[in-house]
Amino acid sequence: PQPAAGPTTGGWPDAHSDPMASEGKARHARAQKRPPSLAELPGEGDQEGVGGIRRHHVVQYRNARIMKGGKISKPDECYLWTYGGKIIDPEKRFWEAARLKRFAADKIVDCQGLILAPGYIDVQLNGAFGVDFTSMVDSCPSSLEGYGTRGGRKRQKERKLEDDRWRNVKKVAHGVLRHGVTAFCPTVITSAPETYSELSGFMRRAPGDREHAAILGMHLEGPFISREKYGAHPKNLVREPTKGYRSAEEVYGSLLPVVDMVTLAPELKGAKEVISGLVTKGIVASCGHTMASLSEAEEGYAAGSRMITHMFNAMAPFHHRDPGLIGMIGKPTDKPYYGIISDGIHAHPNSVRIAYHSHPKGTVLVTDAMGAMGLGEGQYNLGDTNVRINGDRATTKTEKGEVLAGSIATMCDCVRNFRQFAGCSIVEAVEAASLAPALLLGIESKKGSLKYGRDADMVILDNDLNVMATIVGGEWAHVSKVIRFECQ
Repeated sequence: PQPAAGPTTGGWPDAHSDPMASEGKARHARAQKRPPSLAELPGEGDQEGVGGIRRHHVVQYRNARIMKGGKISKPDECYLWTYGGKIIDPEKRFWEAARLKRFAADKIVDCQGLILAPGYIDVQLNGAFGVDFTSMVDSCPSSLEGYGTRGGRKRQKERKLEDDRWRNVKKVAHGVLRHGVTAFCPTVITSAPETYSELSGFMRRAPGDREHAAILGMHLEGPFISREKYGAHPKNLVREPTKGYRSAEEVYGSLLPVVDMVTLAPELKGAKEVISGLVTKGIVASCGHTMASLSEAEEGYAAGSRMITHMFNAMAPFHHRDPGLIGMIGKPTDKPYYGIISDGIHAHPNSVRIAYHSHPKGTVLVTDAMGAMGLGEGQYNLGDTNVRINGDRATTKTEKGEVLAGSIATMCDCVRNFRQFAGCSIVEAVEAASLAPALLLGIESKKGSLKYGRDADMVILDNDLNVMATIVGGEWAHVSKVIRFECQ
């Protein structure tokens, strides 16, 4: 049965809103464009009512091993309650219920002894399912030839282009739900100023709902990176921020207000000024694609950097006399966060284990996935770079030969691998993909844990950390075909 209509998590903004448009026509257009709801997905229908759970329902989760406060409860130890898209305090709920003389929950879900954990947050996602956030500016033709320079036809064409690009972003936001991701930072690699300008026309933050993971601010990886460690980035677009923060303003332009993180090389001229400027704007400055020595890395950290982009990859290798950027996690105190791609390709399991034991609380699992994630073998684009997928490896040819070009790993794969590689607990593996990225971005008061008042963004896992269900804002967004949940 089709679930009853109810309030959503705030709704997904269209690329443009026309106040003169008929509400009926707008509703019909949205219905035609939206991805299928949970109840419409093959094999993921209204499983005993879970697909009909909405934000306005008071929901009680029973028989769950709840991950909270750094531990996992026993199935019969406690319940978890959600209402209005948030995790609520059951004691406050009791007194509110007493006042209203309405004690029963609207819905009761039996979690069958599975693990109920915070949803995953991916701070470095270049694209997936055939969509690449960098190259989609070019893949959606932007030519306005034949539309003139005056009148409504040109603007109508521009709106369609922006709608098409935003629809591609939503496609990724929908697809990652099956992998437990409830929020992510769209990531764009080194690009020309014109590309950042075009991205500013349609990229925005958006809340999650039962059909999409939440879109956080963007992660801009480049162009202020080392010409020696550019990896799969287009070398001809790499530059130095010689004017300090003004260089960042000139390159990124009007895109900066929707940015949460920037990756840059701290040793470049003007980089420290860029880091300081970003931090004052509330943007995380991450060091990466760099040849920085340890002292240069420390200077970047002193300027305000708090993150290392994909540890071990695209940076000077560890040396016992000068450990470089990698050496930052060997500091006795005040260590930075560091991203790890635990796909078994970008970093050897032993390297992952070394990083984890050096700084367990600093691990931030990232996929660094590109547009071919979720697709088969073949040729794909990552920005202006042609990428070849062969098996589980994504590579591109450069003047230095064939190099890794992002991953095709999913976040649930990375969490499972990390637990195995690092030899850590389930709680530590899951928190590296939830609490740690939330702390990094400064959104821990809303996401990253199951504390009272946090967003009801959750993932239900089995003992092997396979995703059984994904819940966004209290609404069920994905249910695995291998299990059926009962809802009263």
